[in-house]
Amino acid sequence: MSLPYPRELSLLVNGEWRGTAGRESVAVSNPATDEVIGRLPVASEQDIDDAIAAADRAFRGWSAKTAWERAAVLQRAAALVEERRERLAAILTLENGKPLTDSHGELDRVIEGIVYCAEECKRAYGRVLPPRAHLLTQSSVRRPVGPVAAFAPWNFPAFLAARKVAAALAAGCTVVLKPAEETPAICIELARVFVDAGVPDGALNVLFGMPARISQKLIASSVIRKISFTGSVPVGKLLATQAGQYLKPATMELGGHAPVLVFDDVDVEKAARACVGFKFRNAGQVCLSPSRFYVQDKLADAFIKMFTQFTESLKVGDGMEPGVQMGPLNNKRRLAAARQFVEQAHGCGARVQTGGTSPSRTGNFFLPTVLTDLNDDAAVLTEEPFCPVAPIMTFSNMEEGIAKANAVEFGLAAYAFTNRMERAAEFSERIDAGWVGINSFVPSLSDAPIGGVKDSGLGYEGGPEGLDAYQHLKFISQSNCQF
Repeated sequence: MSLPYPRELSLLVNGEWRGTAGRESVAVSNPATDEVIGRLPVASEQDIDDAIAAADRAFRGWSAKTAWERAAVLQRAAALVEERRERLAAILTLENGKPLTDSHGELDRVIEGIVYCAEECKRAYGRVLPPRAHLLTQSSVRRPVGPVAAFAPWNFPAFLAARKVAAALAAGCTVVLKPAEETPAICIELARVFVDAGVPDGALNVLFGMPARISQKLIASSVIRKISFTGSVPVGKLLATQAGQYLKPATMELGGHAPVLVFDDVDVEKAARACVGFKFRNAGQVCLSPSRFYVQDKLADAFIKMFTQFTESLKVGDGMEPGVQMGPLNNKRRLAAARQFVEQAHGCGARVQTGGTSPSRTGNFFLPTVLTDLNDDAAVLTEEPFCPVAPIMTFSNMEEGIAKANAVEFGLAAYAFTNRMERAAEFSERIDAGWVGINSFVPSLSDAPIGGVKDSGLGYEGGPEGLDAYQHLKFISQSNCQF
């Protein structure tokens, strides 16, 4: 079988591609077929040390380049992603499982994100203070914070890795990137794009292996000056604690459990169709995914009926097949979690309106599932599902709806559907979330800051705030008198 998957998976250290020869490796599987499609080298202690040293050496030269020089390299990288799009999209689908059309959509966001960082780095402005004395100049300037350790997950491996790398490089930082072992090839090929675009040796390094060993060593190194992580709340808390021990700034985009309030003044069919479309995107493996649906009493029966019908109409299958709308879960852990959520909820009295099982085929498939009649003890209401399971509950009024929506320790995203302006305004103000959608679902954008409250994170990625995260402010006071 001929696949566009790379023959050789490698680490990238100081411009050198280090393959599997002579070192430990792990298998990479296609989640739609369970077929092993590659083997990934595991970084040794020496590889980690070499990557840190390379990022340190490269920092002086890369940070000294002008913003326009760095922007030109990033613009070339964006052009190369577009040029290699077809192969990159196929690689992404083969190892992640998402439909090929969704992989192309993710690459659209990769390109947009790189271009945005290329442009925004030219606007890393400081400010000039009013002088306090004759011939005195006092100003603040933005400068790169230093070498960065970046950790990217498997659910949007191309976009989330590219966003970190592009922002760090644009700011003048160097990077040691640790992507997920489940989806390595797309990150390797993106690293190749940056190298081919002109990123110098050592400015971007890519490591795979034992996550705890790599993260501990990177964070403890005196070379690494900034941590950026996207992933689960437990791991994020652990890494933030480690970073805090060394007083290193950390950006943490962590898990979500986004509520959706559907008020009784909306078109039930339009609302249900929109909710189904976004809920089952990437098989529900999205931090911004709507994962708790609260429908006002008057609309509940009609909404559940429409939501279930639209869910049952989704085409589930191998992401490489035409017309597929939802692929498999990425790994066996998420498949087991989906089953456990449904079994536990059903054991507490919940009704399975549709789905709830795996289809009779090979791969990590789980049917899109709708649950109703849940009680407050259902784990799917308090733990991040990250799977294609949609619980639907009811609420009577704004007070009850907001209380239920805010009753978890997550605060990444939240959504509401209403045609009444006062309801929309009150929801936007009172909801505990950093990303709010009214009558729409919006994926993370390159020019908008995304960050969570409560357990959902620290700091921001995207927008000018995302670039600021890789810079520090330096105050300069200069007397122009002769001495």
